[in-house]
Amino acid sequence: MSVTIFVPLDSAALALGADDVAQRILNEAASRNMDVTLVRNGSRGMLWLEPLVEVQTTMGRVAYGPVAAEDVSSLFDADFQQGGTHALSLGLTGELAYLKQQERLTFARVGITDPLSLDDYLAHDGYQGLRTALTLLPAAIVQQVTESGLRGRGGAAFPTGIKWNTVLNATASQKYVVCNADEGDSGTFADRMLMEGDPFVLIEGMTIAALAVGATQGYIYVRSEYPHSIAMLNKAIIIARAAGYLGSDMLGSGKSFELEVRKAAGAYVCGEETAMLESIEGKRGIVRAKPPLPAIEGLFGKPTVINNVISLATVPIILARGAAFYKDYGMGRSHGTLPFQLAGNIKQGGLIEKAFGVTLRELMYDFGGGAATGRAIKAVQVGGPLGAYLPESQWDTPMDYEAYTALWAVLGHGGIVVHDDTANLARLARYAMKFCAIESCGKCTPCRIGAVRGVEVMDKIIAGQTAQVELLTDLCDTMLHGSMCAMGGMTPYPVLSALKHFPQDFGVVNKDQNAGEQHA
Repeated sequence: MSVTIFVPLDSAALALGADDVAQRILNEAASRNMDVTLVRNGSRGMLWLEPLVEVQTTMGRVAYGPVAAEDVSSLFDADFQQGGTHALSLGLTGELAYLKQQERLTFARVGITDPLSLDDYLAHDGYQGLRTALTLLPAAIVQQVTESGLRGRGGAAFPTGIKWNTVLNATASQKYVVCNADEGDSGTFADRMLMEGDPFVLIEGMTIAALAVGATQGYIYVRSEYPHSIAMLNKAIIIARAAGYLGSDMLGSGKSFELEVRKAAGAYVCGEETAMLESIEGKRGIVRAKPPLPAIEGLFGKPTVINNVISLATVPIILARGAAFYKDYGMGRSHGTLPFQLAGNIKQGGLIEKAFGVTLRELMYDFGGGAATGRAIKAVQVGGPLGAYLPESQWDTPMDYEAYTALWAVLGHGGIVVHDDTANLARLARYAMKFCAIESCGKCTPCRIGAVRGVEVMDKIIAGQTAQVELLTDLCDTMLHGSMCAMGGMTPYPVLSALKHFPQDFGVVNKDQNAGEQHA
């Protein structure tokens, strides 16, 4: 009787030797005349345990990790293929507290199925949402998404249904659906994990979006540093098309939708939707002026739905289970779940999908186990390299879009980077200015020149010229209100939040700590 063993093919696991582990398992099984079926699944998101090897037993899937190639022989000696006890034994995967305390909706299949097995996908409720969508009028699909309360998971948190409705009502001979998979924020990896671990759910979500607005062509703009995601999506698209889920007559419905992967240009600013459109069109990635909005004049001047990976991958469960099911998760106007990504100085980094309302303290300590160094945590940056730094006094605020706006902070894409008490916030704030100076597309003066001057001013402050703080706050005000897009407009968030909450790092211990409050 064959034993099924799971070894992840996620990039994080590959970087830690998963391919070697997989090959060693096959070699060891062959030398022992054991019948083994090896499945390369996605990651469960417990990155400190990668490579995480699982074995299907009569009790359920049993986990072992982190497994190195040299551990494989002893695992077989311990009869791990039957769930035997070993120093790397973790018990039943589904009972691990890190997973059991989550609400996995968008990531329901990630780490469980073979990402390129359409049979696996269908067996785990895949394409139910599309089948439902094919029975509805476009306006009814949009209504379901609107009623679910789904908002953009790329950072802007704009209601998805409103965006779709605008494209639906636009008149044009051609419409597009574009997925922004240019995941460039530090400490974020949810998009990558989903594309590598469950590519069909993104394809399904984009197909539903196309039906909703009348689009026939879609593009997935994938970060150039994600070669495994690009390869996985291309393979999945071929499989979906061959099975009738893409193409000129999807499932015999007469509806048409084609999908193509575009490799990104390697520029952070191309994560901004209009710069991304320029890049897809073969131009330099420079931010466009708005209006017109992309929903009216987007890709190639046509009405375009632009959503993030997680937004689109969440659509299938909404159509399959109903708007009310999804809306029941979360709090306030923040409905559903968000895949939080825990990184930085943390013992147990990884992905945690939770309903809105969880707190930073719960994520960092209940899931993350505190700082990897064992020292006190000093500051947490939420929302990418241009997100605010939050002090301990704000760690119990529910993670909700409006609650974070009230703190003059952002949830963004759900990235969380932890810093212990050895961190110098003035130097981290300088990094934000330097990052903006490097990554600016250069179109608008506040961002292009402001970030360069910001680095100069920060260097003077760090050198002891604390009188420059007033100039820094004025410069941030100009960038905040004068930049064309979030590149320059958000650079003040880490700078002013660091200055407000950690003035001692700027050498201004006695300064009135109101920096940034005028912008709240």
